[in-house]
Amino acid sequence: MASAALTSGARTAATLANTIRDRLANTAGIPIDQPTMDGGGGDPRGLVLRPALLGFVAILAICIGASLPSSPFKLEMPGAWFFGVPKTAGASHWGVYFVLAAVYGGLILLIRVWWGMTRLYSRCPGVDIRRLKWVFALWSLPMLIIAPIFSRDVYSYAAQGEMVSHHMNPYLYGPFEMGNNSYTAPVDPLWGNAPAPYGPLFLQIDGFFAKVTFHNELATIILLRLLAFAGVLLIAFCVPRLAGLYHRDKAEMFTLAVLNPVTILHLVGGAHNDALMLGLLLAGITAAKEKRPIVGILFCALATAIKGPAGLGILYVGWTWLGNGVPVRDRIRPVVTAGLIGLGVLGFFSFVSGLGWGWIGNLGTPGVVRSWMAPTTSLALLVNWVAHFAGIGLSLGGVLSVTRFLGLLAALIVGIWLLLNSDRIGTLKALGLTMLLFVILGPVDQPWYLAWGLILLAPVALGRLRSFIIGLSMVTALIELPGATQLLNSLIHGDPLSIVLTLLWVLFVLTVPLATWERRDPVPAPDSMLGLARASA
Repeated sequence: MASAALTSGARTAATLANTIRDRLANTAGIPIDQPTMDGGGGDPRGLVLRPALLGFVAILAICIGASLPSSPFKLEMPGAWFFGVPKTAGASHWGVYFVLAAVYGGLILLIRVWWGMTRLYSRCPGVDIRRLKWVFALWSLPMLIIAPIFSRDVYSYAAQGEMVSHHMNPYLYGPFEMGNNSYTAPVDPLWGNAPAPYGPLFLQIDGFFAKVTFHNELATIILLRLLAFAGVLLIAFCVPRLAGLYHRDKAEMFTLAVLNPVTILHLVGGAHNDALMLGLLLAGITAAKEKRPIVGILFCALATAIKGPAGLGILYVGWTWLGNGVPVRDRIRPVVTAGLIGLGVLGFFSFVSGLGWGWIGNLGTPGVVRSWMAPTTSLALLVNWVAHFAGIGLSLGGVLSVTRFLGLLAALIVGIWLLLNSDRIGTLKALGLTMLLFVILGPVDQPWYLAWGLILLAPVALGRLRSFIIGLSMVTALIELPGATQLLNSLIHGDPLSIVLTLLWVLFVLTVPLATWERRDPVPAPDSMLGLARASA
């Protein structure tokens, strides 16, 4: 059954791939079989079509590997998705090494393709943004078909929506308060008794989904995934507009932000509500940049009603309301006005939903995770280990409290400095760096949290900042994936030949030359190539 479903999904994806392949070529008005120019990588196919198809192959590899019943990259529970999950709780016959080779091979290939595209479009500006939107559609489709990957958060969202539909307040209770049912069974035990830290607007939408699906868990998850995808579509709409406002190349910025592996894998594939928060936040920043500050504040307030960190957008829109070069004293009134408008929107949803303001007190809920990826947590673990080695009795909880407090204090101090100097630094750059700082120096450092800063900074990224965004995106896409312990145990106790073959395959994907489109020599701009093609016709 799982194999048949996977085959059907692959056929559907292949059909769409052919359609988009033709569309990518037709958008530029060039036949798909037109010969290459100057011997290779300078033709329109090398600009978009070839990396698009290579990236699609990488996405398919990730999706196939993650969808196998033995995959640790998704929830392995009967009934958790329509295909790719075991029918019973027993072990699967699929080998973990094939899963490892497919997923990590696909990840490395996707990262290499995306990196090559960022370099190519920085040297060859002017690529038609419509063609890249078709690339985004091509890469996103497989992610929308398979089960949510790399996280179980969407199952928690669904359970919280079920609570709201039964008039239970998720700000007071965790999903396990409903007992054992189809909604609570897939929830990560870490969040089973944790109250929700999300805004009232998101929980209202969440509860509405549970009602309109007649309390069907899988149908609720599908709607939540589409809601997250709508947020990514809003990001895809706003990034080119911001790029134009900042006089940057739209294709390059679209590639940096929307085709970013973190966006595709975690915001689309993981169905996180961060996608909707970011989409509304970007819409607010775009409106403010277009001299519509009140509209911008309303969008930022809606984003905050999805997830709290977007409240920084309200502050920045108020701060820049009167323009640059305004004394701090004259900024106080617009900042207060922006705050009151935002507070009014949040108060409206808190009152209408009947859930109240409990979400503000729950903003620290994600901090229960002890992730080594968070520098403050790593520092606490290191201090605790050194103290234990030296025979000094220290409580890990106490050390964590101190390091996390210091991290947030440092982020707050630097954030205030960025705000005061935002005229010189740039509003969007200061906001993006502030959000990135609060994630990196905060209690927990999830890959989709890093998307906050990565996507906000993309339209203004130049020089070292651009290199930093690309490097951080590549590292984020590879690290802290679920199932690492299971994979490590399999590698330690598994068949040596299978281990060697798997590692050789990953090494091959890492080092094999991709195509001539990844050349380092300058590539002619599309407009000039079109002129040459018409002249020769």
